Amino acid sequence: MTAFAVTPRDVYRAQQTLAGRVQRTPLVPAFGLSRELGADISLKLECFQDTMAFKQRGATNAVANLPADKRQRGVVAVSTGNHGRGVAYAAKRLGIRAVIVMSRLVPENKIRAIRDLGAEVQIHGDSQDEAFERQAELEAQEGLTPVLPFDHPDVIAGQGTIALEMLADRPDLDTLLVPLSGGGLIAGMAIAAKAIAPDIKVVGISMDHGAAMAASLRAGKPVAVTEGPSLADSLGGGIGLDNAHTFAMTRELVDDVVLVSEAEIAAAMRLIYREERVVAEGACTVGIAALMTGRVAAEGAIGVPITGRNIDPELFRRVLAEEPVETLLGAS
Repeated sequence: MTAFAVTPRDVYRAQQTLAGRVQRTPLVPAFGLSRELGADISLKLECFQDTMAFKQRGATNAVANLPADKRQRGVVAVSTGNHGRGVAYAAKRLGIRAVIVMSRLVPENKIRAIRDLGAEVQIHGDSQDEAFERQAELEAQEGLTPVLPFDHPDVIAGQGTIALEMLADRPDLDTLLVPLSGGGLIAGMAIAAKAIAPDIKVVGISMDHGAAMAASLRAGKPVAVTEGPSLADSLGGGIGLDNAHTFAMTRELVDDVVLVSEAEIAAAMRLIYREERVVAEGACTVGIAALMTGRVAAEGAIGVPITGRNIDPELFRRVLAEEPVETLLGAS
């Protein structure tokens, strides 16, 4: 295996750091989905974290590993929602200042949830890349330490603990279907999973427009993309043109990348709710969407992390009511 800044040992260390700080979420058999899709599907319910999203793992690992002087000055993070909530939660538990910078594309319910945790929220720009510009200013002007949403070794290692738990509960898993955005989740899960089960298949899945990692892999280098509204808004944002870790790890460790449409994401949200009564953000239903469309074969034992449930209740109601996707995106 190629040498990366994050190793399986780092993921195991993160597991120790996170013990007692995050939930060890259940991996449950999805009987209804398995019946409907003709597959053996298990769901990893990261939506049961205290912040209702997996990002709590990486953010907590990164903040917990900060030296005392950096804790005293505080932290800053750019987020499309769930990472900021994770950083805010970890900072609150440690009693340190947190500033979260978000673009105008982030839904109001996610902004409000971060403020409710006591973090300062700054809205800046129309994309995640523009929000990063404000983060750099705060770092220079106020000495805040950035906690990157994905391209950071401690964040990657923290997210990788999900795979450790999944394979501890089901060592026979053949495939992991992982939402793909900046790559922190899939990089951490892939390096951990392939150290335990070298033949396991790791598939990254994203929406079919504005998917920065997918576009970068096609180009052979990190590239910028045009963002827009999506039911999978948590998968939005660039990977950074100076990406140091997740691009290389995704390129070398991930077996395939699949893209799904907004209509397919909405259909997957409805199916998961109907069959399993799980409220799931669009971003974490992309794996089910890929199975529904046949872009991923329903073969062997399949593990799917349900990465978050921080969706606006009214938008979720409208998805269940099968409103047209164009109307939903106007409300998202």
